[in-house]
Amino acid sequence: MTSRYAAIAADIEKLFAERNTHMVEVAVLQPADPFLDMAGEDLRRRIFLTESETGTTLCLRPEFTIPVCLDHIASQAGTPRRYSYLGEVFRQRRDGGNEFFQAGIEDLGERDTAVADARSLADAHALLSLVLPGQPFAVTLGDQTVFEAVLAALGLPRGWRMRLARAFGSAPMLEAALADLANPPRNSQLAGAVALLVLDGDVEGLAAHIAVGMEEAGLSASSGRSPADIARRLIEKAQLRSVRLSDEAFSALKGFLEIDVALDGATQALDKFAADAGLSLGAALENFAARAKAIEAHGLPMAQIRYDAAFGRPLDYYTGLVFEIAPAGGDRPLVGGGRYDRLLTLLGAKKPIPGVGFSVWLDRIAALREGAR
Repeated sequence: MTSRYAAIAADIEKLFAERNTHMVEVAVLQPADPFLDMAGEDLRRRIFLTESETGTTLCLRPEFTIPVCLDHIASQAGTPRRYSYLGEVFRQRRDGGNEFFQAGIEDLGERDTAVADARSLADAHALLSLVLPGQPFAVTLGDQTVFEAVLAALGLPRGWRMRLARAFGSAPMLEAALADLANPPRNSQLAGAVALLVLDGDVEGLAAHIAVGMEEAGLSASSGRSPADIARRLIEKAQLRSVRLSDEAFSALKGFLEIDVALDGATQALDKFAADAGLSLGAALENFAARAKAIEAHGLPMAQIRYDAAFGRPLDYYTGLVFEIAPAGGDRPLVGGGRYDRLLTLLGAKKPIPGVGFSVWLDRIAALREGAR
């Protein structure tokens, strides 16, 4: 830890102790597959890959959430359990350097998701207020669960719901998906064998065909998406081209994505949207309202926290709340976090374990502190 971060680290570790977390260290070298499968397209492109002596694909840890969850599963520790961390992560082509420090808290196993979500946001806000006293912040929230509930209530087929859910958090991907939904592209021309496999929806056969092609071309499946994933996407795209959303439903979806209000008015805005569109959002809206009340109970400035219905974060494992905190008037977040209820099961946990957490960028905090001197 350099002298630039020493004072920040000391304050953060003190807060972690006060917040009843277990401080952990995780290995710098991590198995690459979980990140390649679950971390999101942007992060996948930035990972430093290497191999073990046995040929296993490894990477320098690009973030902490997946390693902390893997260590929790391996330790067979009970839940609920709150982990904290502080250390280096490594990403290629990053402004400010390929190596930088992150700290954060991962909150695992708390069944009351509204309570855990609010606590995660409150912890992140308290951490920033401690290391940047007097600095005003802008807090932005999104909710993948509410977004997916709207898609389901509009009657979109599963393939479209999956594509739009994957695009949540990437404005260009979401815009492209909405453009295709409004005006489906014509079927692309595929080679004979591939076209037949796609038409039949034969995922296994298509994946095998793609694997042979990749091997002949000298491409490694570990360097990107697997043949099975590519096959599923090709079949899904072919199926999506046959669907066109009604003008009324498309207008409702666009209207939902335009909701951007202070959190103290967000529940009412969603209620009004659902009523006007004739949609039932059920448990997703109830959980949203419960979380908003739990956040208010922490004394956070509700009028300064915004709910943006189109806001997401570019990591594939998020399932519910997503949030970022930036300096007021700034465009680079200091904190990013969210809920990931499916992640631990995908990583090998025998039973579902809900999770929510956040990370802070110490180099950005240090730059603000230095600029304030």
